[in-house]
Amino acid sequence: MYCREDLISKIVEYGRRCGEKNYSPGYSGNISARFEDGMLITVSGSANGYLKEDEIVYTNFSGQSLEEGKKPSSEKFLHIEIYKKRQDINFIIHVHSPYLSSFASAGKDLMEPVMAENVFYFGGIPLAEYALPSSMELVYNTAKYFDEYDAVLMANHGFITASSTIEDAYMKLELAETYAQVVLNTQLLGGAKVLSKKQAKEIFDLRV
Repeated sequence: MYCREDLISKIVEYGRRCGEKNYSPGYSGNISARFEDGMLITVSGSANGYLKEDEIVYTNFSGQSLEEGKKPSSEKFLHIEIYKKRQDINFIIHVHSPYLSSFASAGKDLMEPVMAENVFYFGGIPLAEYALPSSMELVYNTAKYFDEYDAVLMANHGFITASSTIEDAYMKLELAETYAQVVLNTQLLGGAKVLSKKQAKEIFDLRV
């Protein structure tokens, strides 16, 4: 297990990477790591791409800050619900990257099997129904998909992914954002040639 300082360093590092790739423009997105009986999460109003180490706060699974003067992200309950649902998840990254957010804002999921790599790593990327940001309705609309998936589009909002390691969560973010761009580009070429159910199953079965 990582110590607190290592987890904070990782959140800052991968927040910076999100900023460099324009996955978290301006004051958008949040990142967390499971820690002891709660989580370390970016503070309210922080920017993923410009995080400082003092912009991470230890928060319990009731949503309370355990550090005086630090307010956790307004999306804290979404992170908490996902951690409670999946014991294998240790890191969560939420962003508003352009291509994924475009699909989310158009009300379109990424469930069709278009690219082999994405079938293998995701199976599909569902779209959670819209709810007011930071609301409990948004928490329930989104977290329920983590029963089966590791990445979810949030209607008219953005994208969230989770994994056992922050490296894997970030790699899946990169894959998903590029996938969204490719699917969008195929529309300029007359539409994607979707894999058959048999082809998709053959790819997905390689995971076993």
